[in-house]
Amino acid sequence: MFFLGDLLNKKHTMPAPENALRGREAPLTTARVHDVNGRPLKGPYPEELETAYFGMGCFWGAERLFWQTPGVWVTAVGYQGGYTPNPTYPETCTGMTGHAEVVKVVYDPGQISFADLLKIFWESHDPTQGMRQGNDVGTTYRSTVYATTKDQLDQALASRDAYERELRGAGRGKITTEIAEAPEFYYAETEHQQYLSKNPGGYCSLRGTGVSCPIPAVAAE
Repeated sequence: MFFLGDLLNKKHTMPAPENALRGREAPLTTARVHDVNGRPLKGPYPEELETAYFGMGCFWGAERLFWQTPGVWVTAVGYQGGYTPNPTYPETCTGMTGHAEVVKVVYDPGQISFADLLKIFWESHDPTQGMRQGNDVGTTYRSTVYATTKDQLDQALASRDAYERELRGAGRGKITTEIAEAPEFYYAETEHQQYLSKNPGGYCSLRGTGVSCPIPAVAAE
């Protein structure tokens, strides 16, 4: 019983880097092209496109949300924000890699703005739950925005502050979303890429709060 309780406790807290699983040097085997639109998951991408990363619980439903969004060129799922190099899905689920499940979103800023993506992100999950999302509990299910430019980072922080005011007004708690410069992204295994395209009746945990997110001027320019 002690062992079980200790394991569950670890899933609620980030492991110390020295305690994280060792991982491996070689990247995991993954799909080459997107199951829905046939575009390359790892590029090369057209020069005008930009990339951002979003974690909002289980990455299956989150990825479908973004690949269905006009202006998004390609999506992929993977692991980010932890310590273990090239982690596997079972390893991340232990909570001992430090990674979150995230969606890589490659988009055309001429068709959809980063502010629009932020609005979709905030309104499609509950960013106040800490190391969980609904019934999915653990560090891997935490809410994250990983930016690839300073402008994205500034917009994400401004939108967080604006949305938190709305959430507090609706009786919700403080936003716990991790917002940072994008760390290394590790592609998930083939079976997880576009999972709900291959398994249309599969599990999707996305649940918003019902609170609308106003995008402040700094995040709408």
